[in-house]
Amino acid sequence: MRNGEGTARTPDLRVADPEPESAAPEQLPPDRTQAILEAAKQIGAILKRAGHRFALAGSVAVYAHGGSGRLRHDADFCVLPEDAEAVAESLRAAGLTVRVPPEDWLVKTACFDQDVDIIFELAHRPVTVDLLARAQELSVDSVHMPVLSATDLLVNLNMAFSEHHCDFGAVLPVARTLREKVDWGEVRRRCGDEPMPAAFLFLLERLNVIDPPQEQ
Repeated sequence: MRNGEGTARTPDLRVADPEPESAAPEQLPPDRTQAILEAAKQIGAILKRAGHRFALAGSVAVYAHGGSGRLRHDADFCVLPEDAEAVAESLRAAGLTVRVPPEDWLVKTACFDQDVDIIFELAHRPVTVDLLARAQELSVDSVHMPVLSATDLLVNLNMAFSEHHCDFGAVLPVARTLREKVDWGEVRRRCGDEPMPAAFLFLLERLNVIDPPQEQ
């Protein structure tokens, strides 16, 4: 957790070695998607067996909701800050190495040679019981597990935009794919008047992905 937010303590694990430079998209092996899915399934099964509260997040969550069938990034799981140490212990007990990167809002592991992030803070906000309670039980390549709701996925993608990170092009396909599953009024309410989310929502309106807000 970030300083001053709650009392949870990051697991006392060794700091991660520098990450290797990612392969360019054209260098990705043809089975990269399946490797990421296998890693997500394995980690999800470990967390389920241990009885942890969690939800699948990130690109694999988008996939579970019907998004792109080609994955290029790691698998992400959300857990409560106060559960981070217990989750790390369960992963170690399953024979996995758990590492602490310089960022103080996640821990990392690897499975099937794929990185897996165990996140306890999304868009600078702690993962909450309510967030996990809204998760939906979905099939992830035949393994059922809790997956962040489409609305929560879009809220967190929008709230992650900033002056230093504003890649609308990466999120636009997600919004197009999940638009029928998203409560856009809730997205607007929770994003408030933050300029970057507001700009992205305006872009979605102009592209006819979503309807403008109704006049009161």
